[in-house]
Amino acid sequence: MNAPPPPGWYPDQADQRYVRWWDGRQWTQHVQPAQHPQQYAQQHPAAQQNDASAIELAMGGTGDTASIQHQVQQRAGVGGAVAGGGTLFTEPVLVINQKAKLIEVANEYAVYDQHGRQLGSVMQVGQSGAQKALRMLTKLDSLMTVTLEIRDITGRPVLVLTRPATMWKGTVHVQRPDQSPVGDIKLTNVWGKARFDFEVNGQRIGGLHAENLRAWDIKVLDHADAEIGRITKTWQGLAKAAFTTADNYVLQIHRPLADPLLSMVVASALTVDTILSQNQR
Repeated sequence: MNAPPPPGWYPDQADQRYVRWWDGRQWTQHVQPAQHPQQYAQQHPAAQQNDASAIELAMGGTGDTASIQHQVQQRAGVGGAVAGGGTLFTEPVLVINQKAKLIEVANEYAVYDQHGRQLGSVMQVGQSGAQKALRMLTKLDSLMTVTLEIRDITGRPVLVLTRPATMWKGTVHVQRPDQSPVGDIKLTNVWGKARFDFEVNGQRIGGLHAENLRAWDIKVLDHADAEIGRITKTWQGLAKAAFTTADNYVLQIHRPLADPLLSMVVASALTVDTILSQNQR
């Protein structure tokens, strides 16, 4: 395991005109204008030697085939899954890894199959400058509206997830790119083990039941509460956990599903991260 970079001034990814002080354990509020590269290197050799690429290595990448397979087989305990159709809606296992950033101002994820082939991505859209500033400096942005686009490998949106501004129980509205509704994923409790319901036209068609308080292992259920899948939050190592807020999940679907349940299940891991993990920060 690589140690976190030493204290120093590092490029501020929220605004490359500035550098931000890393105290060896966490980011601070201290920023200053970035200087000419040569002058900056002379005054801050530690930062020059431990730039963003070195920091990314310290956090541990999760986009290569070997690490994806390790994540699926060792960390999520998934083995021997049948081959899928090579798309977001036809694979039995989806690996959803949040992009690790020095300073996170928007949610961004990559989605892979069980073998490490990228199937698509997820991007947060529609943020205002004020919301990005709140994200960088405070935790208040977690109370504001969050909109995510799930995109296929060509970059074409296939689902849009919107969590309206809230201070209490969260709901994620799932839509098609043409804004036609699919359904809602609703957090049904605040205390104890997390539970979500999938609702379509006011009818419950399934849901999520966490098996522990931290929601690291979650059952995906149909309308009769039979298990049809499982979401596992995977641990990416101490260095990455200490250095970023990125979360990673493995979604396993036990059998072929039809819409709208299939779309709700594909959206479910991101719902857990958006409602629970983001708010916990």
